[in-house]
Amino acid sequence: MLKFLGTALGVVLIIYFLLLGYMYLFQHNLIYAPHKYLHADPEQAGLDFEEVYLETADGVTIHGWFVPAAEERGVVLFCHGNAGNISHRLPTLKYLHSLNMSTFIFDYRGFGNSQGKPTEEGTYNDVMAAWYYLTGDRGVPAGNIFIMGRSLGGAVAAELAASSEPAGIILESTFTSIPELGREMFPFLPVNLLARYSYATLEKISSFSSPVMIIHSREDELIPFRHGRTLYELAPRPRHFLEISGDHNSGYQQSRDIYLKGLEEFFTTYAEGQESPENFL
Repeated sequence: MLKFLGTALGVVLIIYFLLLGYMYLFQHNLIYAPHKYLHADPEQAGLDFEEVYLETADGVTIHGWFVPAAEERGVVLFCHGNAGNISHRLPTLKYLHSLNMSTFIFDYRGFGNSQGKPTEEGTYNDVMAAWYYLTGDRGVPAGNIFIMGRSLGGAVAAELAASSEPAGIILESTFTSIPELGREMFPFLPVNLLARYSYATLEKISSFSSPVMIIHSREDELIPFRHGRTLYELAPRPRHFLEISGDHNSGYQQSRDIYLKGLEEFFTTYAEGQESPENFL
């Protein structure tokens, strides 16, 4: 019996250490799930757009779309999540266009038509190139730009927002950090030792100098609701929290009316530089 238990324990330990090795060596595949093929473009959604190619500070060419609004009252710099590519964000582009917001959306390196391979530092270089494109090439004042990120894109947006002064910052369905999320998803693993990515959104939020909106759903099955509430509670004022319903990937669509109303009020307030009460939502 003891021999059997010893053998069983040995097998369990071998499996456990193999899992540790896999989680460390192939962590990249858990963080990023890029699709190269663009299955549609804004024109197929009834939107005019401009094709844009940019070179990042480290020499990587990234691809994006600028979708203008006919009666533009601001520009959204949109950072998407960890999977797919910009062609999977057409519903978001339509929503923002309906609010008279122009949008620049880009693919991180390794996604869609962007070159290279995604890394944490690389995604930060990518969003900085997008910022310089808007403020430099297009001459958009920083005070007319809203930085918006969804899921992993919220962490990317936070990196830029910590060193810039946009009109506003919107973090949707975003985690406090990769290690914190990993500890919740894999409580049986030494995540702090294994984690090769940080994306420390919470550490950066105290450096924000612009109005903040946090959007999250209690029904989010990937990033627990408490991450959104923690980000909100530590964000500088003025800050706003928009609670939506639905799952991680489609909550903004399932909550379309409240989602659009919340964005409308945020854009209207801060695009026009008006004062707003703490909880206008």
